[in-house]
Amino acid sequence: MSWRTAATWVLLVAAILSTWMVWRQRDTDSGPIRTQFRPDYVLKGLELVALDDQGREAFAMRAPRLTRDPSARSMDIQTPIFVIPSRPGQGGTPWEIRSVSAWVAPKGEEIRLRGQVRADTQDKQGRPVSIATEELNVFPGTKRATSDAKVAMTQPGFILSGRGLDAQLDAKRIVLESDVKARYERTAR
Repeated sequence: MSWRTAATWVLLVAAILSTWMVWRQRDTDSGPIRTQFRPDYVLKGLELVALDDQGREAFAMRAPRLTRDPSARSMDIQTPIFVIPSRPGQGGTPWEIRSVSAWVAPKGEEIRLRGQVRADTQDKQGRPVSIATEELNVFPGTKRATSDAKVAMTQPGFILSGRGLDAQLDAKRIVLESDVKARYERTAR
């Protein structure tokens, strides 16, 4: 074996090892870069009332913790309870909406509730109405709520389930968009 053949084999092995090491390093570094924002403020044990452009109550909220992202100007909230009132002059009971977490848009025009979302109110006859889903987007200014997830709406003696929701909260008009199933249950009197 000549020295040129030995040198060729050494260079070939070195090239294979260096390529393998670069390839392996690329796999560990290819994940998304996540930057942790530092909130410009953190509120604990808070209650707040947000007003709309006309100075009327858009929603009220209670939560153990709220953080605000200074760059996006949005808020992240842990285990919130939102109360969405009826429109003035329409009477009716407000919606009380709970979830594991929530994100509020910079001007409060959209609230994204995620994880074990439950919305409760009463219909015009005073019967309880409950909506359960894993995600719900609420638009306080228009008193509207939407979801693309599975949804169950419950009233005494009646359960309606499906996928997707479009609701006018002030009119208590709820539309399930697809895969709708209804189940009647006997209620105790």
